[in-house]
Amino acid sequence: MSLGGIHDEAEIRGHRRTYIGALPGRIIQSMRTAGTRNAVIMLDEIDKVGIDFRGDPSAALLEVLDPEQNWEFSDHYLEVPYDLSPVLFITTANIAETISPPLRDRMEIIRITGYTEQEKVQIAERHLIPRQLEQHSLDGGELQISREALVAMLHGYTREAGVRQLDRTIAEVARKIPRKLAAPGATAPVVVQADDLRDFLGPQRFDYGEAQERDEVGAVTGVVVSEVGGDIVTVEALAIAGKPDLVLTGQLGNVMEESARAALSWARVHAIEYGAPKDFFEEHSIHVHVPAGAIPKDGPSAGVTMTTAMVSAAASRQVRRDLAMTGEVTLRGRVLPIGGVKDKLLAAHRAGLKTFILPAKNVRDLHEIDQEILDAIKVIPVESVNEVLDAALMEAEAPKRRERRGAGFMLPIPGTEGPSPINASSR
Repeated sequence: MSLGGIHDEAEIRGHRRTYIGALPGRIIQSMRTAGTRNAVIMLDEIDKVGIDFRGDPSAALLEVLDPEQNWEFSDHYLEVPYDLSPVLFITTANIAETISPPLRDRMEIIRITGYTEQEKVQIAERHLIPRQLEQHSLDGGELQISREALVAMLHGYTREAGVRQLDRTIAEVARKIPRKLAAPGATAPVVVQADDLRDFLGPQRFDYGEAQERDEVGAVTGVVVSEVGGDIVTVEALAIAGKPDLVLTGQLGNVMEESARAALSWARVHAIEYGAPKDFFEEHSIHVHVPAGAIPKDGPSAGVTMTTAMVSAAASRQVRRDLAMTGEVTLRGRVLPIGGVKDKLLAAHRAGLKTFILPAKNVRDLHEIDQEILDAIKVIPVESVNEVLDAALMEAEAPKRRERRGAGFMLPIPGTEGPSPINASSR
């Protein structure tokens, strides 16, 4: 039973029989359709229930889903209590936060994460491709899609936690096969390889991962949970000489802004330990930017990422490009646990990263991760920001020969070798 777009409470509780065209509620109608009292009823898209002047359907669902109340569910059409306690209700939602808190309190929430790349390939080979062949009146002797082509579809033409877009992409390929078979001199089967996807699907639509191409100062790879599962994001920090200030751009929410301020306070105190000049933050402002500024971003897991970016910019030390991190930070430098560990690890794995920094208290969540993922990526549990910086920052480069201007001469710093060049103006 789909609940998307329901605004009328009568959809759940039914109409009173005094009204013309009165009907029972959809719960009672579903029970009659099932023909049994101990049915399984799935309430789809419960997070899309709306509210208007005709009532609040989510409030009516409280009595349906609460086992302490639904043994005497009141439907306005029946006008007698109906026992719903034998029914097993399963609800689905994309975003749990939009469900009303009293209703969410009556649910046992099971979070289903996205598929791994290997799982998607297996689903495509076993289910999606055979179904699309049947729907397009093709058989295995007319179309074959190689595994390399499926992986290329996942990387360049889909960005999702599930496989719906992959199914549509396979269908787009299948629709063009009859024309190829009808061409003069065509032979079956048509074997689709990775290099053929541009002819079937056009230019690549997505970039596979956004990891840095090289080690850079002030650029740190973080991981986030989005509507397409996990994704990686680059946090950039730039030090600008001038009045001390903190500038935040990239449509950051309140939580991320507070994380950035906490990160700056920690960096002001401890960045000197990693090579930053003593008065650096008194003479520079820090600009923190998260790319894709058109997309609002918020969440409590970017603290260590911002701290690393700021310390890197202050100390001019590069950050490892093959490393991703997540975790919240306190003013004392403690790294706090976060959520969505599986989605974030999968995102780092898809992007080809080799190391993942994880709060130590989140090690308990690693049992959800497939062993093949854990074998391919090194997980470093950390409890403090110092451990994060030790793992993420590259060793400081050897200081270059610096020169200071004297009265008529360019004098080298003591300890350096070479003659002191004469300033042209002093001649």
